[in-house]
Amino acid sequence: MKRETYDIVIIGGGPAGLTAALYAARSRLNLLLVERLAPGGQIALTDLVENYPGFPDGITGMELVNRIKTQVDKLKVPIRQGEVRGLEEDRTLKCVYVDSDWLEAKAVVVASGASPKRLGLPKESDFIGRGISFCATCDAPFYKGQKVAVVGGGDTAAQEALYLTKFAKKVYLIHRRNKLRAARILQERLFQNDKIEVLWSSAVDDLLGEGLLEGISVKNLETGEKQELKVMGLFLFIGWRPNSGFLKGTVDLDAEGFVITGENLETSVPGIFAAGDVRRKLLRQVSTAVGDGATAAYATERYLERAFHLD
Repeated sequence: MKRETYDIVIIGGGPAGLTAALYAARSRLNLLLVERLAPGGQIALTDLVENYPGFPDGITGMELVNRIKTQVDKLKVPIRQGEVRGLEEDRTLKCVYVDSDWLEAKAVVVASGASPKRLGLPKESDFIGRGISFCATCDAPFYKGQKVAVVGGGDTAAQEALYLTKFAKKVYLIHRRNKLRAARILQERLFQNDKIEVLWSSAVDDLLGEGLLEGISVKNLETGEKQELKVMGLFLFIGWRPNSGFLKGTVDLDAEGFVITGENLETSVPGIFAAGDVRRKLLRQVSTAVGDGATAAYATERYLERAFHLD
């Protein structure tokens, strides 16, 4: 096992992590960004981002990520691909376990993001990639001319349902409540689209098919009535679970596993900060992730100045 020491290790390469890296690099800190997959996070899978300031006509998630990544690359930020398996405090330093190695850092910014929630139904895992998807932008072309269903009632569910109408001949939007949480402008577009049928106060209670998804059973939560829908694709947008498993026992988490932070994004352990979707917060958007990244990097720099007289 090899040992490396940094001023700051940033865990996660989504908008929050990339922004933290951008600010840390401009402060000339010795840093490393660790990303499990490719930089970008969930936003890279988004077809169109319409509410990020400065882009009145919207911008694709991938293009926005690429622009941020270009800024980071210009500052020669080192990026390591690997999975963080643990984070511990060792006196004044932090130990970050990445795959079979461990890294030493004076401070850490956790920006590991969140992953889509699942329905919790039997055979659900078997159908992932075989009819169940968490990304319409990725998989919509597979369902050209077919019927599909979307579960959820927020912005993402509405956006992805609208995107699916470019390919599918019919889109069922299934929501547990009798009204959507999505922004009004998205609701207006959704209700005006003839390809979308909303099933109110309903939930998927069974998955049908062998090997590949062939349909779903939908239960009306008010009447108890059930119906079977022949759909080849099921897209889930029902919320997020934080990628914080490696933090258990290290920093304080809430009941859902989100990192609890203070005003300056500090966690319960001095020198460990959290930014983006992994932390407990009111709004999870690209704009708030970018703001978190900038704040966390600045707060980390102030911490290093105090704790290590680093300037």
